[in-house]
Amino acid sequence: MHASSRFQGRSAGLGLALLSAFAFGGSGVAAKPLIEAGLDPLHVVWLRVAGAALIMLPVAWRHRNLVRERPALLAGFGLFAVAGVQAFYFASISRIPVGVALLVEYLAPALVLGWVRFVQRRPVTRAAAVGVVLAVGGLACVVEVWAGLSFDLLGLLLALGAACCQVGYFVLSDHGGQDGRPGDGAEPPHPVGVIAYGLIVGAAVLTVVARPWGMDWALLGGSAGMNGNEVPAWLLLGWIVLLATVLAYVTGVVSVRMLSPQVAGVVACLEAVIATGLAWVLLGEHLSAPQLIGGFVVLTGAFIAQSAAPKPPSGPVAAGAGTGAVAGPVEDELSHGRAPH
Repeated sequence: MHASSRFQGRSAGLGLALLSAFAFGGSGVAAKPLIEAGLDPLHVVWLRVAGAALIMLPVAWRHRNLVRERPALLAGFGLFAVAGVQAFYFASISRIPVGVALLVEYLAPALVLGWVRFVQRRPVTRAAAVGVVLAVGGLACVVEVWAGLSFDLLGLLLALGAACCQVGYFVLSDHGGQDGRPGDGAEPPHPVGVIAYGLIVGAAVLTVVARPWGMDWALLGGSAGMNGNEVPAWLLLGWIVLLATVLAYVTGVVSVRMLSPQVAGVVACLEAVIATGLAWVLLGEHLSAPQLIGGFVVLTGAFIAQSAAPKPPSGPVAAGAGTGAVAGPVEDELSHGRAPH
């Protein structure tokens, strides 16, 4: 009886993890037509984050104690994992293919390990070093370095900026966790509450940066081209806010609780595959065989790197990239370190 219940629970958790990966993977595919229709990438980011923040307001109110207990964690998640990653990612997909931009972000585990080894001067395992080498080598295939970087250099740098923002979140989370709370018997902050406040902080920051009052709101009443087909702009926006943000995060958090963070992290790696596949079918963004092989190597290296990353003695430390894993009581449940793509 118990074995059957556990099997059903793991099956449901696996289904939710797959749904979360699919939902996250579709964000760039839905956002790119809006950007190409004339909306500024920062405005699309603001619409996404502000819309999701409004929906999550009741959750934020329920967990309002987090503002007093974990202000640094909330600020870090909102500034880096929400505002920073989103702004850089959406700006990058306006110049390079969605799949390439997302794969570049998978350098984040390598960057995290670099921070651990060279800044914190903590040892890393040989397996972690192998993962870093694989990730960097695979990325070289993705961007086709032998052709002199086939893609827009600025677009690649913007995608790398998104990866760096995740490392910034790692650093802030690391310091924010070293306040004595993990060992004093207090319960870790609720992950959905952290997500809700992260969205609110991100929306506030993006409001100042994006200045949405200057946006051409009439574009949302029109349509956007998706590989030769016209799609209502409001439908794409709803996809980004409801499916690619709210649904993606909630199902991701629940799946981690039903599975282990490690298993959920493996499933989360499918986000890059899903994003590339959706971009291929819906946007006509085809990748060459070397790029596809390189993408597989990047994901393999990212998974090895994040799985082998050493855990800190205390506090939450992100050890993942675009959809990579994280270590720590809070980030294990923050959909394995995923920044909402």
